[in-house]
Amino acid sequence: MFSLMYRCFHRQKYVVLSLFVLQFADIMGAHQSTIYITNKSDRYTLCEPSLHLVSGRCQIPLPAKLEPSECGNTLFSGSTGRGSVGVFTYDLYDTAAKRADKKIAVMFSVPFDKRLYSNWCAVGVFGRETNCDSALYRKMYYSPERGFVRGKADGHDLTHTVDDVTVKSSMT
Repeated sequence: MFSLMYRCFHRQKYVVLSLFVLQFADIMGAHQSTIYITNKSDRYTLCEPSLHLVSGRCQIPLPAKLEPSECGNTLFSGSTGRGSVGVFTYDLYDTAAKRADKKIAVMFSVPFDKRLYSNWCAVGVFGRETNCDSALYRKMYYSPERGFVRGKADGHDLTHTVDDVTVKSSMT
């Protein structure tokens, strides 16, 4: 589960996006991962989603827009021997300022074989000009953590703050 939360606390503002990943295998050996997304913000709209997949396929596309308090889901699948691996982004539209200056990025790696590989996730806040592509995926998977936070999916929260946006993530 990834979370990204909005609330006022000691004048700090938070944007919260909750992502819950469910995995299962069908009888043909294909693995599927469902990501449930909840925008718990009362100020920001998640819009203009982009997706870059390293492996796997998107069976249900990312919601086109998530207004404050809305939720949605997406479904990824991978064939035998391959998992669902990629990165997606949403523009963070500030409804009060009527503009999107920031982008939220989520990197996920849900491998087929859990004996050899672990689930990994990363979340970050970037400038709106950041492209959702292989360079962003490689940055969030391999590079030192600048502009994002990364961790193994072990149920512990990851937290990353930029200005008035805090991204919290937890993936199991």
